[in-house]
Amino acid sequence: MQMKLKPRLLDCLKGYDRETFMKDLMAGIIVGIVALPLAIAFGIASGVTPEKGIVTAIVAGFIISLLGGTRVQIGGPTGAFIVIIYSIVNNPQYGLQGLLIATMLAGAILIALGVFRLGAVIKFIPYPIIIGFTAGIAVTIFTTQMGDILGLTQTAVTEAGEVVRVPLKTPGDFIGKWICYAQNISSFNLWNFIVAAVGVLIIIFSPRWLRNVPILSKIPGSLWCILIGTIGVLILKQHDIAGIDTIGDRFHIQSQLPPMQVPSITFEMVQTLMPVAFTIAILGAIESLLSATVADGAISDRHDSNMELIAQGVANLAAPIFGGIPATGAIARTMTNINNGGRTPIAGLIHAVVLLLILLLLMPYAEYIPMASLAAVLVIVSYNMSGWRAVKGLLKNPKSDVTVLLVTFFLTVIFDLTIAIEMGLIIACALFIKRVMETTEISVIRDEIDPSDEADMHLHDKSLQIPKGCAVYEINGPYFFGIANKFDDLQTALEHGKKPRVQIIRMRKVPFIDSTGIHNLSNLIEMNHEDGVQVILSGVTPKVHSQLEKAGFYQKMNPDHICPHIDVAIERARTFLSR
Repeated sequence: MQMKLKPRLLDCLKGYDRETFMKDLMAGIIVGIVALPLAIAFGIASGVTPEKGIVTAIVAGFIISLLGGTRVQIGGPTGAFIVIIYSIVNNPQYGLQGLLIATMLAGAILIALGVFRLGAVIKFIPYPIIIGFTAGIAVTIFTTQMGDILGLTQTAVTEAGEVVRVPLKTPGDFIGKWICYAQNISSFNLWNFIVAAVGVLIIIFSPRWLRNVPILSKIPGSLWCILIGTIGVLILKQHDIAGIDTIGDRFHIQSQLPPMQVPSITFEMVQTLMPVAFTIAILGAIESLLSATVADGAISDRHDSNMELIAQGVANLAAPIFGGIPATGAIARTMTNINNGGRTPIAGLIHAVVLLLILLLLMPYAEYIPMASLAAVLVIVSYNMSGWRAVKGLLKNPKSDVTVLLVTFFLTVIFDLTIAIEMGLIIACALFIKRVMETTEISVIRDEIDPSDEADMHLHDKSLQIPKGCAVYEINGPYFFGIANKFDDLQTALEHGKKPRVQIIRMRKVPFIDSTGIHNLSNLIEMNHEDGVQVILSGVTPKVHSQLEKAGFYQKMNPDHICPHIDVAIERARTFLSR
């Protein structure tokens, strides 16, 4: 019996006590602080404003914790969506309005996946595809930050005709970005590079430096990077050292939740954006369920994947109403929650409230954060996403896995995530079919059958002689469309125009048959009937028998030619050949 869909919060509230609340409170506050620089960085890197990243973390994070199927999942914007969001926002055909609609469509798809209990299906997406597009996204995120890391600028002409230097605006594609960087490398700003490099070192080494200071060790390296970078750049600007852009130089941050506004949706927009929405939904489902699985291992729990998908869907329906971007479960923030004592969805709700208070009270100060420091945060994010150890391990696997990995990786980097996922799945399916075909064996026996290991034989005391004019074909494995053609080719190659008068097809080891296999057998019987050749089936399994019966296959055969085991089939063949 299937379990009812129910948010885990309802279970966790039973017996909830003050001690658990204090742990959730501390974890929620810490995760909220950790999420702040990431939300800002993801928002800017995605081509939207900083507060949209924070609003997404607030709205989506709250809903995911409220309705989710896990106890400790923390939701919000993640690096995985940067590439696809940026491509939508910077496409004149879509823009920000298109992003909002695509996100809501993705939300509806996620809800449908959960309602129809397809959460487990997502887990069947091949591992090389997941690693391939995750590594590709990591490389793309790193590439998008090179302009801010190097402090590159380009010339522009103001309305007054004055030539000025402005932040570098790069093309949307990977190769175009690097060409643009090379063309503008002469504008390299050493101070910008120093701020970014110092930020990376702070993120890497601050946990080690502060591990003996309990209070300070709780502050994440990314926040230390932002705080120290901001103070450092303010000092540099007082000494007239220019060229280090801050958030305030490019954006004006509003310290409030945007008003609710449902985007105008047309059927034409839905048709156009559906492939993109599908990509967002699949990516969100994979990342959220992967995060939930990792969390299960850390707290010895088991999540409800279908309820989690519904929560992710509702979150992605709601966030765009406030101008938010796609959201999903975030592995790093979820593990931060667990490591700091969070054990119920209350911690996730508190994390969203903390971010809301920061947005309302402290966001004006965020305009002083240097872009180079945010770039440093994203460099570490891209490194952690790259999964280079997993990539290295997969390169030692069979060539088919390596092919799927590399194709998905390069398509993600050079083209876009939608194409990468689609092609990756197509290649993976094709290779899977090839592997199944290789495991299914078709053999031909013309002389005698050894009684050893012949479970469907009744004559175990001696070999079973195959009469002259009879051929026995044995199929060992699933009989689907690929094998059907393989069977045809084998018969043609063996018979050389001289068909036996009787063909026995042993199907005792066929676990299932598809419509192509049934069609193949039907054609075989019809053609052989025209040539005066009899076909006998032996040892058909109950499942395959039921499929053949439903398809009306047996109406085309003599009932006496459907035999329970091989010795009966051989006796039928002898009877026919003696006529």
